[in-house]
Amino acid sequence: MTKVALTIAGSDSGGGAGIQADLRTFAFHCVHGVSALTCVTAQNTLGVSAVEAISVAMVIKQIEAILQDFEINAVKTGMLLNGTIIEAVAQQLKQRHLSQLVVDPVMVSRTGAKLLNQQAIDSLKQLLIPQALIVTPNRYEAQLLSEMEINTIEDMKQAANKIYHNLRAKVVLVKGGGMSGSLKGVDVWFDGNEYELLRGTIVDTKNTHGTGCTLSAAIAANLALEKDLYSAVQAAKNYVTTALQHSLNLGAGNGPVGHFFPLLS
Repeated sequence: MTKVALTIAGSDSGGGAGIQADLRTFAFHCVHGVSALTCVTAQNTLGVSAVEAISVAMVIKQIEAILQDFEINAVKTGMLLNGTIIEAVAQQLKQRHLSQLVVDPVMVSRTGAKLLNQQAIDSLKQLLIPQALIVTPNRYEAQLLSEMEINTIEDMKQAANKIYHNLRAKVVLVKGGGMSGSLKGVDVWFDGNEYELLRGTIVDTKNTHGTGCTLSAAIAANLALEKDLYSAVQAAKNYVTTALQHSLNLGAGNGPVGHFFPLLS
């Protein structure tokens, strides 16, 4: 029976991240993707020029329509944009007892640009992250969530520990894509008992747009396919690495990863 995964996130008009990346990732894994749109962006490989929120009522109606008709095997959240939308999404997920939840806390870009205001960050920390099966912050998001600076592997471990205990996250994956030197691409997993360092092949490409969205979507897809969480994370990391190796040199800026790399050779 075909598995179904839900993404609750924003639209990237350039097609590299957001809902577009999530649905391509689900499709690659032979998982049917359904979606609830939270915002639309005007963007391309050079950056974002405008963002507009979908009304909270419409976000809720999308989620309700999906859950009335589909059996959802996994959920991921991406860009939720503001505190009001975060509160509404968190309430919907709690009411429906959707436990296979991957939270990509889209708060800060890979370059360090803050994307959410403090009210939204507080809502994310208090209402959504405690429901997550796994939360996948990048370096800068982990700094905000843990309220500490991250420069070393030990810092990443300490941040994961703080996020786990202070925000009641079940599993934390601090991503190392924003680290430098030999630490780049090393992710830290913490489940409350064990730390694991997940290392991957470093891919030398500027076309990295959408890697965070793609990783969290791939984790959700693998959970929908009934893999255990650690195996889902490992498989998702391998998928992102291969997609980076087949990244697309499109536009004048940072192009997207190659989600359908078997079709590109």
